[in-house]
Amino acid sequence: MKKIKSSNYLILLLLLFFIVTPLVTVFLRAIIIDGRLNFSQAANIIFTSDNIVTIKNSLLLGILVVIMATLIATPLGFIFTKSRLAKHKWLEIVFMIPFMTPPYILSMGWILFCQKRGLFQQLFPSTGNFSEKFFSLFGLVMVMSLHIFPFITNILKNSIGNISANLDESAKISGASLAYRLKKIVFPLLTGNYAIGVLLVFIKTLSEYGTPATIGRRIGFLVFTTDIHRYASVAPIDFGKAASLSSILVVICMIMRMAQNRITEKNTYNLLGQKSARIKDMNHPIIFDILSAIYLLILIIFSIGIPYFSIIATSLINLRGYGLQKGNFTTKHYIELFENRSAAKRALLTSFGLGIGTAIICAIIGTYIVVTLYKQGKWRKYLENIAILPEMIPSIVFVIGLMIFWNKIYNIVPLYNTLGFMVLVYSVMYLPFTIQYVSSAMMQIGDNILQAGKISGASNGYIFRKITLPLIAPSISSAAMMTFIISFRELVASSIISPPNVLTVSTFITSEFNQGSVSVGMAMAVICVLITTTLLIVLNVVQNKKRK
Repeated sequence: MKKIKSSNYLILLLLLFFIVTPLVTVFLRAIIIDGRLNFSQAANIIFTSDNIVTIKNSLLLGILVVIMATLIATPLGFIFTKSRLAKHKWLEIVFMIPFMTPPYILSMGWILFCQKRGLFQQLFPSTGNFSEKFFSLFGLVMVMSLHIFPFITNILKNSIGNISANLDESAKISGASLAYRLKKIVFPLLTGNYAIGVLLVFIKTLSEYGTPATIGRRIGFLVFTTDIHRYASVAPIDFGKAASLSSILVVICMIMRMAQNRITEKNTYNLLGQKSARIKDMNHPIIFDILSAIYLLILIIFSIGIPYFSIIATSLINLRGYGLQKGNFTTKHYIELFENRSAAKRALLTSFGLGIGTAIICAIIGTYIVVTLYKQGKWRKYLENIAILPEMIPSIVFVIGLMIFWNKIYNIVPLYNTLGFMVLVYSVMYLPFTIQYVSSAMMQIGDNILQAGKISGASNGYIFRKITLPLIAPSISSAAMMTFIISFRELVASSIISPPNVLTVSTFITSEFNQGSVSVGMAMAVICVLITTTLLIVLNVVQNKKRK
């Protein structure tokens, strides 16, 4: 018992120091003015006219993205469960590509396609400046929705698939129309899960930095993340304002989380034991499948085709002034990435190092937390809830909190403004991945296996090495790979906390794009997408083998 308690206290101290303290630091920095608590002055700083505009913009953007993502995802949910196209499972993988592509890369693809003398105007010169209308609030909402709609699609697809065929058939026999059945049966049963998807999409929209930074700034539409980033990284740096906006963002996200839990509790239905809907039972007209195929094709063009075409084409263009002309294509931009003294090569090596280091640290600490707290009741509940806070709260808030906190203790621990600090920030942000993966694996291990080891006289260490670790190793590997993928392409933390003259893949792409070396930046973007997509395919194959 003493060992268990000491381990619990050690985990608690680690979580308080690395996760809770930075969050508390953000709130304190927002309300402490000139060394004194000053709520009135803090409120005046927070609710300035500029910040009010930022708050309104952020909330408006979240609402509009939720609406457009819903309009895109709802037909897909029905197509993937009710149409004859549902048997083609590869389509579901295709529509996960936008979600797994870094949003700032998708945004750059759309900018290159729609800008003045961009790819659209080169392909269709008679359209004049029609494509430039993209640079508006509608364009910003569209790009963000095209990135995030797979999240709602997946939730709706699973929910629709779990609705009993008996319910719909009974209503149909009773003479209910399709509209009535949707209103009284299908939609009420989807409400709880849809609420989860909507609120998470809203939170993710408020937390997103890449798209607002690339498109939003061009149209003068500032939101939480872009303003927080500006206050924390552009001279004159103002951590007070950054902390104030971060505090508001956290409060909004927490309110949305509470609302999500309340809605889900009130709209949860038990369908266990019912007959699930089957694709082969669907006898709808063939026109439904034709329209579904047309819809899928259009969506693939807008969510994948246009941005990927723009990125790849731009990376191969020799002279941008000549555009898409015969003989104006080259691979030299890719060769530049791997030259001996190339900044791109150093950026790639830095991102690989940060990703590997973060994956290893998260794998070790996350596994230690889950295994130590296994079957410990309230300790496990409380400590794991603290450990997954970085997933519930926008990443930029944790970045600001860690910056302020570690800057204050620099004289004691001189880690701030180093690569080691970047690994620490990444590890705090992505620790929840390992905890969730390993927790899921531990729940599948039967108690009798571990008890058999104890009865045989094995020590706890021996049981872990010979029984527990081999069983959870695939989940640890999956978590580590996912952590590496996200760390490798991470933008918001890299752009704020990178030491001087240190570039990562994401900051290299954005700097080249902003400085005019667009083709080189897009060549790096293609390499980034190829690396992360390949790893995701490998991860998917491994997980499928594990399920089988």
